[in-house]
Amino acid sequence: MRKITMLGTGLIGNFYTSTLLGQRSRDQILICCAANEADAKAFAEKYGIPRWTTDMAKAINDPETDLVVVGIPNHLHKKAVLLAAKAGKAVLCTKPLGMNAVEAKEMLEAVEKVGVFSGYLEDLVYNPKTLKSIRSVQNGALGKVLWTRSREAHPGPHSDWFWKKELSGGGAIVDMGCHCIEIGRNFIGKDVKPLEVVCWADTQVHPIEAEDSAVAMIRYENGAIGQFEVAWTFRGGMDLRDEVSGTEGTIWLNHWLRTGFEMFTSVGQGGYVAEKAEGETGWLFPVGDEVSELGYVDMFTDMLNAVDKGTQPMETFYDGYIVNAIMDACYKSVKTKKWEPVMLDIWRGKAKTKTGVGHTEYDADHLLIKEEVMPDGKTKLILKNKKTGDIEQKILEH
Repeated sequence: MRKITMLGTGLIGNFYTSTLLGQRSRDQILICCAANEADAKAFAEKYGIPRWTTDMAKAINDPETDLVVVGIPNHLHKKAVLLAAKAGKAVLCTKPLGMNAVEAKEMLEAVEKVGVFSGYLEDLVYNPKTLKSIRSVQNGALGKVLWTRSREAHPGPHSDWFWKKELSGGGAIVDMGCHCIEIGRNFIGKDVKPLEVVCWADTQVHPIEAEDSAVAMIRYENGAIGQFEVAWTFRGGMDLRDEVSGTEGTIWLNHWLRTGFEMFTSVGQGGYVAEKAEGETGWLFPVGDEVSELGYVDMFTDMLNAVDKGTQPMETFYDGYIVNAIMDACYKSVKTKKWEPVMLDIWRGKAKTKTGVGHTEYDADHLLIKEEVMPDGKTKLILKNKKTGDIEQKILEH
């Protein structure tokens, strides 16, 4: 059983707390912390938490807790993690790990120096469809992964601090690009080094300093490309989609707008529909089990089981550091309009290996490029002559 300090009582704090108290059941949140007394008190009463405070250090150093969950604004992550490390407590931190890679590295080194357990709360790699897809890819179902695409778009964040660059560290890239980057890494392989990034970003709609839209490509050492699209300008709810293409197959995932639950109502369903839903009339796409579909259930099960067993969770502070470094390169590319290198002071993946895909032999003189069945039932082969390099086609008669 874990005895928990919960930092943050906003949307993410509610998701985290309802998951923690509703799944393993044996875990307890003994103190919560918010920026103001009214929020802290109301949150404690809502979830039956015995103590509340507005003092972060007091909450972290509570003598009865052994695990700190960080669900507060980005600019406070480093402070919270360093305090938890100093207190010798296990710590789980929401995404992004730091405001930048420098902060993330300092946080990683702080927990590793004192040997406390740490986990990176990247929920969207934990939703059931993504977990099953990752296992399929790891088992070789798609062959070598060549390209991933991850898209997250909605009308914008719930809380005011997200919109303030000095508190968040950036806009849509920091808010959602971090999800997309880590989804891509899980499919391409976390031990494959990200090399360089090209990124476009702009503020298309909202009167803010940070970007509200961005598109990027990340090139990996094995030749794979990870692509992300993020926006705070999308109307109609939340669009969460992932695609993976490999030499032997393809995966398409649609997580939110097409949930398999579609409802039309002219008067409204009488309350909350789903995260980022823009209304409650007309065609709606409710979510049956939101905390599960967003990955919170499997995420906290993995994290807390790892704490209990003394093992590494699927998502670590090191992963958070890599994501921050990739986002730093994205922001630099936005300014220079060039491919920019991903600067990693710490790399624990594979050393550079020869890249490329194995060729399929057709016969002694040809390599097979493609095989397809034509409308008349005959099979067409596209071949490459090994000696001349010429591309040829051959029709097989049945």
